[in-house]
Amino acid sequence: MSVEDTTAGAGPGRFSRRRVLQAGAVTGAATALTWGQPAGPAQAAAPAGTAPRPARAPGAGWFTAPGRAVQPKFRWWWPDGLVEPAELRREIDQIAAAGFGGVEIAAVHHSVDDPSVLDTAHHGWGSPSWLAGVEAALDQADKRGLTVDITVGPAWPAAVPTITPDSAAALQELAYGVAPVAAGATYDGVVPAPGSAPASTVTRQTLLAVQAVRLDPANTSGKVTGLAADSVTDLTGQVTGTGATARVSWTAPAEGDWLLFAHWRRGVGQTPEAGPHTVPAAYVVDHFSPAGTRAITDFWESDLLTKPVRRLIGRAGGALFEDSIELESKSLLWTPALLTEFARRRGYPLLPYLPALAQSGGNQVYSYDPKLTRQARHDFWQTLSDLYNEHHATAVKRWANSIGLKLRAQPYGLQTDATYTAAVLDIPEGESLGFHNLDDYRSMTGGRDMAGTTILSCESGAYTGGAYSTTWQKFLRTMGGAYAAGVNQTVIHGFSYAALPGVQWPGYAAFTPYHGGIGYGESWGPRQPTWRHITDISGYLSRVHQVLQTGRPRVDVAVFRQSGYVDTGLGASWFTATGITLGWNHAFISEPLLSLPSAKVTGGKLAAHGPAYQAVFVEGDRFYGMDTTLSVATAERFLTYTRAGLPIVFLGDWSAPTVPGVDPGGRNDRLRAVLAELLAQPRVRVVANAADIPVALEELGVRPYVSYGAASTLLNAHRYADGVDYYYFCNGKHAETVKPPVAAIDHEVTLPRTSAGDVPYLLDLWSGRIERIGTYTEGAGSVTFRVALQPGETMVVAVGAPGLFGDRSGGRPHAVTTDAREARFAGGRLVVRAGADGRYTTALSRGGAARTTLRGIPQPVPLDGWEVDVEDWQPGATATATSVVRHRLTLDALAPWPSVPELADVSGIGTYRTTVHLDGPWTGGYGAYLELGTVYDTCRVTVNGHRLDPVDQINPVVDLAGVLRRGANTIEVEVATTLGNRLRVADPAVYGTATRQPYGLLGPVRLLPYGEAPIA
Repeated sequence: MSVEDTTAGAGPGRFSRRRVLQAGAVTGAATALTWGQPAGPAQAAAPAGTAPRPARAPGAGWFTAPGRAVQPKFRWWWPDGLVEPAELRREIDQIAAAGFGGVEIAAVHHSVDDPSVLDTAHHGWGSPSWLAGVEAALDQADKRGLTVDITVGPAWPAAVPTITPDSAAALQELAYGVAPVAAGATYDGVVPAPGSAPASTVTRQTLLAVQAVRLDPANTSGKVTGLAADSVTDLTGQVTGTGATARVSWTAPAEGDWLLFAHWRRGVGQTPEAGPHTVPAAYVVDHFSPAGTRAITDFWESDLLTKPVRRLIGRAGGALFEDSIELESKSLLWTPALLTEFARRRGYPLLPYLPALAQSGGNQVYSYDPKLTRQARHDFWQTLSDLYNEHHATAVKRWANSIGLKLRAQPYGLQTDATYTAAVLDIPEGESLGFHNLDDYRSMTGGRDMAGTTILSCESGAYTGGAYSTTWQKFLRTMGGAYAAGVNQTVIHGFSYAALPGVQWPGYAAFTPYHGGIGYGESWGPRQPTWRHITDISGYLSRVHQVLQTGRPRVDVAVFRQSGYVDTGLGASWFTATGITLGWNHAFISEPLLSLPSAKVTGGKLAAHGPAYQAVFVEGDRFYGMDTTLSVATAERFLTYTRAGLPIVFLGDWSAPTVPGVDPGGRNDRLRAVLAELLAQPRVRVVANAADIPVALEELGVRPYVSYGAASTLLNAHRYADGVDYYYFCNGKHAETVKPPVAAIDHEVTLPRTSAGDVPYLLDLWSGRIERIGTYTEGAGSVTFRVALQPGETMVVAVGAPGLFGDRSGGRPHAVTTDAREARFAGGRLVVRAGADGRYTTALSRGGAARTTLRGIPQPVPLDGWEVDVEDWQPGATATATSVVRHRLTLDALAPWPSVPELADVSGIGTYRTTVHLDGPWTGGYGAYLELGTVYDTCRVTVNGHRLDPVDQINPVVDLAGVLRRGANTIEVEVATTLGNRLRVADPAVYGTATRQPYGLLGPVRLLPYGEAPIA
């Protein structure tokens, strides 16, 4: 069929710029793909073993105006309790009005050099003034619909002022003293004292054990001294006396030189970060014992949970928050029950291995045979991990839930299984500053998804030296990739309380100055010019969260980790470097996750009602020499899984595997027997090289849900709910430090669809608008369309039944190809757009082609001359007051503010204004794109008095459909900056070293007219 249209067509309506390129030839037929085995594409998105459910459209406002529950949050920094309730209420109002859904109260004052300013004795953390502030914050948050999270203690790690470093509940360490003993010589003297002095606040050291060990040069490597494991001699029973005067007498054998070890248990004496916060001082608790947790909960119950606080927590409380586990012992971390718990859990005694575990300054000092030492260290940390997860994470969560709070925590910082801890917590959290790459997030995503919880939070947007120079564009680029790796809640770093005696303009900031210089960014809020545009940012983030918290995730591959460490930067073979560039996504799992109720195989998928992993990938232990290790229990589970149809791929030489830790007897033999049976299963492949992994997956019939066809920087995340598949895309990179920079992309993407009639929809994250994609091809259970994104740019596509989201296109045909700029649905009709006069052909899905003639389209118009009104933000009469000086300029050509003499050191808000005269009809099928080029930092656009939808701050191109008219058209671009350029001269002692930032509308700015006409 051929449709001939020789006019420009009816009015197009107003739509945001497309990020799906609905133009150009989509060449080649879509390849028939199977997503998973044995289920075909119709079951790919639905939980395995169930029939696809009918699509159910989300309610009104689901995407356009998401609710408080999915809005981003702020880390709200207080100078302990030196706060005023009225000011706290005002700041809650500011945060609520800006479109944020919650705050986290955190006592942080790294910028304060003189602690006396804080008056800790009267206004410390937990003081009456702090409690009054908490009450006011909770009450006002309840009125505004916000939630309030509260840190578990002052700063981090978790600490309370009711213990001393010598208390049983305080964090402990095992220090060692050593004395050499020559062959045949006798040591007769005081037991060697610890080589490292205790903290000044520690007054007791308890002798745990005395041992003699022979030196073995064969095990020496670099600065690590070799020891003979079979020579360990326990001399503890020969010790006389106690404490520092304890003595021991021992004669060494005639052969070999020996070392005499004394192991001393003592408190660490660590206090929370950047204290003091309390009087008396708070000390970090033992994170591995019930006593440490009781110290926390008892203090809360007795001192913090007043009747008003307890009542208000039930109304506005969100979560108890614990920051990363930054335990700072320079010796070996310890807990009183460790020897007993180690023997019970690992099946052999720990004591003989203590010399090889000894640490000095956080470094290993001695070693047995390297592999044996690795195995013993693995078992040591596995035991501490078990104790942390049981006695701290689980116990604190249980208590928090009992008072109406969830537990949100950053469960990393030690060599513990934080992947599993992510499953224990209500809300696991990562961080953009400390994490090395996207696999650090994926290490936690696996725990969250296997537990069946929803949120992976992120401490977002902290930058070293970024105070008052951090742009929202930088923030968005940082977070774009994190969302693709599983993050779906943003806790922004941060919002500082307004004032503190002695601070300079623009007010108190938690992290700047820092050691006299520029500190960490950022202190957001009304003090920042970009706050003028903050609802555009918060609306975008809310929509990202809404999509990524909907339904359940869908992940291609579970990468098994023998050690579930997080915050390491270590990825997975092939998948990290290559797989994600082809559309694959993955998450990491560890052994304890296989004991969760979800860890079952249904329809050939692991955790079918959760992430629905299509396959499991296993390689050597990346944290312990790439040893090919599995526990017997894990091997047996994998055997059960693959017999139920789950594909498993092993990388490496698995001919002689060992259990991860020390084998106390018989485990290695049992492992090899089970593994031999496992590797012989038809759904298992073993490959020698990483390059063979895709071949093995192809043989097993496993393909990614998302396919690009060729390598791309496009990252993706996939969610499924009620018959609809949601795909988040970001043109990003695996780590911010990766070079070269990401380039723009423009290529095809293929997605599966649950039902044969499903169609793709574009969900605009900036405007909240949803429309059916106009140009795509259909394959066997798939849809294929082109995606074009600038570096850091994002988009969301949903695939579901016609009529979703109020779509009025019904059964109308879509375009398969077009030589116009794009074919799109507008008001339920398929239309084409083009930027130049001509005759355009569009192939339709029902067959045939529509031929459209567009005439009278103006040429592109460069916009060079601008009137600029600038609000110059300067220090006011007080530290929190801002004075605004106004400048009016005429620019013949756009330029960064520092190159304009009147604006060289100005920070603030500039309104750029120009007038464009348009001839011809502008009430019909004509419109234009406004291409802004480079803008520094945020911007908004107003045309003829109409403020347009929020601008994509990464790719600022605005559709002006419906707002242009014949004759004079006034275009205004409002640009807001950071405060850095003004602070360079207002506070040069701190910020004078900063480089001027190139503020303003930099362009080039162009008006790109187009014609539009309906075709079907």
